[in-house]
Amino acid sequence: MKNIFGFYPGNVFLYQLAFRHKSAAQETINGYRVSNERLEYLGDAILSAVVADFLFKKFPYKNEGFLTEMRARIVSRVSLNKLSQKLGIDKLVQKSNDHRNPFRSANGDAFEAFIGALFLDKGYGFTRKVLIERIIATHLDLDALEKHEVNPKSRLIEWAQREKKIVEFKLLSEMGEGYRKQYLIEVLLNGTAFGKAQDFSIKGAEQLAAEKTLLSLSEMIDAPAQ
Repeated sequence: MKNIFGFYPGNVFLYQLAFRHKSAAQETINGYRVSNERLEYLGDAILSAVVADFLFKKFPYKNEGFLTEMRARIVSRVSLNKLSQKLGIDKLVQKSNDHRNPFRSANGDAFEAFIGALFLDKGYGFTRKVLIERIIATHLDLDALEKHEVNPKSRLIEWAQREKKIVEFKLLSEMGEGYRKQYLIEVLLNGTAFGKAQDFSIKGAEQLAAEKTLLSLSEMIDAPAQ
């Protein structure tokens, strides 16, 4: 923690727990497998609040839509996975060695869990300072993020709103159990089925299904406005 973030941890157990992926959970308390999932939930909320506050002050003349999209790009699983690798957090994550399951979000999940642990250990003010000074200011290129292509789901929703179409993301089925569970999502446009995809998270499956839908609708999506 000192090498990566510049501080010594107080409650070391919190950080050890933050880096324990659910696939590596072994201890049980009343049947509950102890992993970083609860800390991930807390860290997600803290991270979102800090980023929202930061962007609100950084861009005083931007509208709500811009701020929402920028926050989504910063806290996206792709962005958090990359941050984890830059910071070296990925090397600290304990997870199963089952190569059939890549656990693509494990590093990003651990990053959020770390934020949850930091909040419990040091409080909101300290957590905000670390996030802004050690992470956002150092490792994020806001100009590049601003110019980056909108994620597939957002792009599809924006197109549907512009074309006055109803877009739905329907969960068709869940396969497997525990950390091996996958979700099958189908995109519906005005009730008609389009892209279908599966992933280890609902969000990931939605993004993949949206991307497939965009490809099938590319001619309409990319057509210039009349």
